[in-house]
Amino acid sequence: MLTAHTIKIFQSLDKKKFRQKYNLFLVEGNKIICELPNSNFKIKEIFSTDPHKLDFSEVPMTHISENELKKISFLKTPKDSVAVCYIEPERKMPDVSVQLVLDGIQDPGNLGTIIRLADWFGIEQIICSEDTVDFYNPKVIQATMGSFTRVNMVYCNLVDYLSETKNINIGTDMDGENIYQFEKPEKLNLILGNEGNGMRAETEKLLQKSISIPRFGKSKSTESLNVSMAAGIILGQLFSK
Repeated sequence: MLTAHTIKIFQSLDKKKFRQKYNLFLVEGNKIICELPNSNFKIKEIFSTDPHKLDFSEVPMTHISENELKKISFLKTPKDSVAVCYIEPERKMPDVSVQLVLDGIQDPGNLGTIIRLADWFGIEQIICSEDTVDFYNPKVIQATMGSFTRVNMVYCNLVDYLSETKNINIGTDMDGENIYQFEKPEKLNLILGNEGNGMRAETEKLLQKSISIPRFGKSKSTESLNVSMAAGIILGQLFSK
């Protein structure tokens, strides 16, 4: 049975300051939880309505009721189990041949989808500005569908990073080179800007190439592409070459 104090702590983990205070974050659903043993993330404890469905002999497991699950879940429809995990110390890998660089992405769903795209295309590392949404945010973790276990996330000063990287810095621009005619450099950083404002001026100054996704539809009232949609189109084209 969960105590009121424990429930209160878990409920507080939707906020970054409490995740940092307790050094914990939540992973929900058996499917995603089963990705954890093959990752660097350590599980503190699992709370499940049906513990027999999970084979985690070395992890403390607590049987809870459906009602208790609802109290600690951040989902509208809670999924069977919640794993309480330790936040891993950040580790910066050397630059890899293709990296995503995120400048002020704020929507958790967008970040989660971008992490999932990175995993799909085998991109091992994403560099984020310090004000990009925290990837331990429960909505981000859920949107990755387990891909967060395979993509290294680094938060840093982007101006410093982009000034020193040996990769070619590529950004999106309405007047940039057509992505379908663009020659992919051997090593590149694909920079994606904030959902509403795009990338910052100081980031834009450090671009070496600009690309665009041409519009084939005739309607001029069509909204611009969502940042995660644009990322998927660009990566699909880059990796087709």
